[in-house]
Amino acid sequence: METLANLESFVRSAETGSFSSAARRLALTPAAVSRNVAQLERNLGVRLFQRSTRGLTLSEAGERFLQSVQGGLDSIQGAIADITVNAGQPAGVLKLSAAPGFGMDYLLPLMPAFLEKYPAVVPDWFFDNRPLDLIAGGFDAAVGGGFELPPGMVARELGRIHLIAAAAPDFLRGKRRPKDPAGLAELAAVSMRSPLHGRLRTPVMRNAAGREMAATQKPVMMVNDPDALCRATLLGLGVGLIAVPHAAPHLHSGALERLLPDWHCDLGPLSLYFASQKLLPGKTRAFVDFVTEAFREQKLAQRLSGGIRARGNTG
Repeated sequence: METLANLESFVRSAETGSFSSAARRLALTPAAVSRNVAQLERNLGVRLFQRSTRGLTLSEAGERFLQSVQGGLDSIQGAIADITVNAGQPAGVLKLSAAPGFGMDYLLPLMPAFLEKYPAVVPDWFFDNRPLDLIAGGFDAAVGGGFELPPGMVARELGRIHLIAAAAPDFLRGKRRPKDPAGLAELAAVSMRSPLHGRLRTPVMRNAAGREMAATQKPVMMVNDPDALCRATLLGLGVGLIAVPHAAPHLHSGALERLLPDWHCDLGPLSLYFASQKLLPGKTRAFVDFVTEAFREQKLAQRLSGGIRARGNTG
């Protein structure tokens, strides 16, 4: 009878394409994973992987074996995770990733209640605006957008990432307000470079009727960080196309005013990323369920959408 360690080492190596990546997911050394797979191959009498300097490739026998055992392994891991959670025992270091501004404003405030409920879990937060290799980095979960979804990972959508046009009241004083996104080209702007490739973004905005229009800007400053974009806009340097999570508190306080209240840019989903749900350890399952429920109870998806209005702004 094969051990669970041998089967798990094989399945995770097949999913990630390398012993090193599988080792990070399993909290083992690459040598230990390689030994487990080699022992499995000896016991079965077949070669499961073709090994080369470029990585691992499943053999024909390996492909068939993966299809046969993967579902059963998922079920076993799911049962272990489920009994751990239901026994109230989530524990251990929970490595998490999120964008700095969003993470500090919306996720850190959830931590006191989370830690009160799960005192044996130790969140280990990494704040970074760049999409990360979650498996290679050993992350249990991440919240953000634009992550490439590797095998063995899933994404649960929490809401949408919307950009809206906003500016400081002092900057807008005496200026004519644009009637549509094309009119933004007449105003000075703080523009955003992509953190990945460094190019300036030209977002396409959309209104409630589904009409789309490019938001061409006249930059007086360029940044590559959404927090810096919001801060520069608050300083009155120009119009910023700001993500709603960053803009929301300043719209409500009156430090920013929204332009084009019927228009926004949808950058895609804001998601919670984690390993395939059946494979979750108790600490990760507890975090996923807690954050998902908090978003539902606090209606965060609605609060962070492009439909937000500034205080006293009727559009």
